[in-house]
Amino acid sequence: MTALTLLLTPWMVPHKVIPWQTAVTMSFLGKVEVIEEYDDEIRSPSLSIKAPAVVRLKRPTLQMKRGVRFSRTNVLLRDGFRCQYCGVKKEARELNYDHVIPRVQGGKTVWDNIVASCYACNSTKRGRTPEQAGMKLLRAPVKPKWLPPAPVMGLSERRIPEAWAGYCASSG
Repeated sequence: MTALTLLLTPWMVPHKVIPWQTAVTMSFLGKVEVIEEYDDEIRSPSLSIKAPAVVRLKRPTLQMKRGVRFSRTNVLLRDGFRCQYCGVKKEARELNYDHVIPRVQGGKTVWDNIVASCYACNSTKRGRTPEQAGMKLLRAPVKPKWLPPAPVMGLSERRIPEAWAGYCASSG
């Protein structure tokens, strides 16, 4: 079985995708409650349970209390894998992050100065602000309070398990 489990925050917001084995362990440790199950059964000599599809953390983790960590992946997630200049949705490998106020002009690498950008738009903008380059941002960058789960290798939006559908809002 290669089932993946959607882990929700205590507030029922998608947090991340974990292996079913981790979800089962967390369930037995009392850290999560199982919300949805797959039809597949997990069997041992003394136990038979259904594979967890969606679980919810019972308590927030320390990471959740501190807020969302700044990283390239989290910037792409915040911006929906969409260039914030031309608006085209792309794969992660086709995007980089861009300093709205360039570093050469004193811009910092922080949430409210970084946006996802395709290579063409980044090249056009160069070391200028969007205004100086005659470009417009789709949305002003802000530090997010939470993020949708990161895409899993080989799992596209079209292949989200049916059991997750009510918990994953489509951003496409």
